[in-house]
Amino acid sequence: MKSASSAVSGILLVDKPAGFTSHDAVARTRRLAGTRKVGHAGTLDPMATGLLVLGVNSSTRLLTFVVGLDKEYLATVRLGAATTTDDAEGELLDAADPTRVRALTEESIGEAFAAQRGTIVQVPSSVSAIKVDGKRAYARVRAGEDVVLDGRTVTISEIELLGGPRPVSDASGEFVDIDVRVVCSSGTYIRAIARDVGALLGVGGHLTALRRTRIGPFGLADTHTLDELADSAETGAALPLLTPASVAGRLFPVLEVDTDAAAALGHGQRIDVAASPALTADGESGPVAAITGDGRLVGLVAVTKGRGKSIVNFPPDEYAPPAGATP
Repeated sequence: MKSASSAVSGILLVDKPAGFTSHDAVARTRRLAGTRKVGHAGTLDPMATGLLVLGVNSSTRLLTFVVGLDKEYLATVRLGAATTTDDAEGELLDAADPTRVRALTEESIGEAFAAQRGTIVQVPSSVSAIKVDGKRAYARVRAGEDVVLDGRTVTISEIELLGGPRPVSDASGEFVDIDVRVVCSSGTYIRAIARDVGALLGVGGHLTALRRTRIGPFGLADTHTLDELADSAETGAALPLLTPASVAGRLFPVLEVDTDAAAALGHGQRIDVAASPALTADGESGPVAAITGDGRLVGLVAVTKGRGKSIVNFPPDEYAPPAGATP
């Protein structure tokens, strides 16, 4: 398998398949990119599919600013039993009485989901990747420990019921499935929503399918599967990376800088920042993306009283955009 130049930098949007961990996707991308410097912005469970944002080389510095963006998911919630992991990968706990499951109405289900909307305190699943005294919670559970995590404040801005309730039955019991769309803040656990809705209804609940469709301004339309990337690499094609400048331009206001200002920022010096849409009336701003006229991201800049200083620098890594791409 051929690999891209190890000096290439950019953001790669991957459609992760089921059965792969986020680390698996990173490992495959490292081989394809020919570099160890690959990271991701937000894990997906092996069962989940969908958008995974990867950074290559110096663009990994942008991932810090992607992790905290809001996210959108499509999910299927099964009501009628809880599981040890709050999803379909765990062991099924006692199924609810079938008569209680049959008694569920669209109205009662809708109210239970609506109760999750807003800013709430959510208790993550005990098999999450949250660290407890330096060790992942799921690792402690697998070692036989009883793990109860502290609640954390999250915001669930939208929960839309898309389909169901659909009756489902098998040897373990009778259930109903509900398809939902969720828009939420970073740190929200969709399987915890399934668990908590089931608990409110008194029948138990867990997640059977999950697909991440958006992170901030990035959606599935621009993703590539790992198989597509591997096939493309066999032909010697460059990875379909988004340039650091184009990504930073989606995340921050843009401040165009000339050659002298770019050099000054690269050396840790402050620059004068004239009036710009990126600045407030008093000449201050949070991070802005300093980009040269030829489309290179110099760094992320904080501006105070009309003077800008780089808070994150980006070296002029090689960038080889795919045919037809816009730098």
